[in-house]
Amino acid sequence: MSANWDKSVLVVDDSPIYRRLIAGHLEQWGFSVRVATSGLEGWEILKRPDSPALVVSDWMMPGMDGLELCRKVREGRSADSYVYVILLTSREGRTDMISALGAGADDFLVKPFDEQELKARLLVGKRIVDLQQELVAAKEAMRHAATHDGLTGLVNRREGVEMMRRELARSSREQTPLTVILADIDHFKKVNDHLGHIAGDEVLIEMGRRLRSQLRPYDVVARYGGEEFLLVMPACNLTSALIRADQIRSYVASRPFSTSAQPQTITVSMGVAVADGETEPQAQDVLQLADMGLYKAKSGGRNRVEHIDPAEAKDKRVLMV
Repeated sequence: MSANWDKSVLVVDDSPIYRRLIAGHLEQWGFSVRVATSGLEGWEILKRPDSPALVVSDWMMPGMDGLELCRKVREGRSADSYVYVILLTSREGRTDMISALGAGADDFLVKPFDEQELKARLLVGKRIVDLQQELVAAKEAMRHAATHDGLTGLVNRREGVEMMRRELARSSREQTPLTVILADIDHFKKVNDHLGHIAGDEVLIEMGRRLRSQLRPYDVVARYGGEEFLLVMPACNLTSALIRADQIRSYVASRPFSTSAQPQTITVSMGVAVADGETEPQAQDVLQLADMGLYKAKSGGRNRVEHIDPAEAKDKRVLMV
């Protein structure tokens, strides 16, 4: 729906006289007007993503009448894009009003109508649509807050791991490899201690940006916790994973990070784990392998990429502390 949805009204009427009359009133009241000469034309407009959220429709029209238009609107639109429909008719019986409301009309106005009554009912509809859009925006904000890290804007640990689980299932189903990388900023505590926590936050934000910029659109990068990041790369085998990880590591260290304190050279250590797609391992097992690789990279001097072979991990030749 377009940004100007709250100023736009769709008028659906097969009568040229009523179309001009209603459109003229609406334009005087500050609304922009779109016109349909039949219910079918109105429905085609309402199927578009930029369609108005307010509709004034006649009941009796050839082809598709106002009741059928209301039913299609209710069946064809999601709850997040509500359309408020005022039905106009010469019918005024109680049964007719019940039929109109039962078909999905929000309001019912008898012809000939009083223009001020139409205006009042349109303003009520606008308030309802406004409130509905505010609820949708609030729900989306809550969903985003629940799945994203507030500092870096990346998906958070819970969402990142859940996305990794879905990719592991797809990897097994399609028998394609999946790479999982745990990346940790080297000596991050020194950044906070020497430059301050504001500079530390700036480093985390820039790290997220650099990691994201080096990945494909369908790869995942999440803030795993503290100064750790989780990378998930579908259809990436071990050889490609080690090459890509080292390219990313090199890119991170290629130029200093700008901070409000002073520029700071930052490096990152990475542990790589690869699911071969022949089986569907548990997410925790893959993460443990990546974590063991990260530990090996840290122990080996940092600013490096390491991979632990599953057999090596199983034989417990690498000790975790």
